Amino acid sequence: MVWFSLVSKKKKESINKKVEQHILIYPSYFPSIATMVAMAKADKITLETQDNYQKQTYRSRAYIAHSNEKLLVNMPIRHSKNIRHQKTKDVAPENNFSWLAEHWKSIQVAYRTSPYFEFYEDDLAPLFKNPVLKLQVFNIQILNTIAELIALETPITTSSVFQKNTQLQDMRHLANCKKEPSYNFDTYHQVFEGNHGHIENLSILDLLFNEGPNTLNYLQNQTLEN
Repeated sequence: MVWFSLVSKKKKESINKKVEQHILIYPSYFPSIATMVAMAKADKITLETQDNYQKQTYRSRAYIAHSNEKLLVNMPIRHSKNIRHQKTKDVAPENNFSWLAEHWKSIQVAYRTSPYFEFYEDDLAPLFKNPVLKLQVFNIQILNTIAELIALETPITTSSVFQKNTQLQDMRHLANCKKEPSYNFDTYHQVFEGNHGHIENLSILDLLFNEGPNTLNYLQNQTLEN
């Protein structure tokens, strides 16, 4: 009887043991809330850095709140005519005009009346000071800054080879911004919600400026099931 009791206990412990969530995800431009939910709920994070660049994804764009609903902030990309499939790590923005300054101005206009904009302004402003040499390097820099601001301490590594099929939990689809599902995330206060209601899955900046120190707690309590 004791032996069976021990076996039963071990089985129960095995069932109740949390399965480690090791996700594979793209580093994106001021990531969407869905991307940050995946990262906040993961035990380990690997950033996909060996992929071919794809246009019109969150790799180079983000959406922020605006008085007229939502505003696209899009990083201009210098496309190579000689390379058909360009690696994202080799992609460089077009720096012949001050798009960084324009993005920062748009963010200031959108969020200067939000509860926590001034709290984080000095931490984020340096990201918009110097020309961006490589898209992917800049996105990882942004991600590291956001992780520090929200106290996300999950281990983050980068991939060494591209694998279409991976044994990790594949969250790379979250970089696609066309035909997004409705995630049904909990609503939170947004600056312009009186104009057009709540807007789901904006850039993490929207959540950060409105929820402040509660950002990580919010992310951890959401689900990506739709």
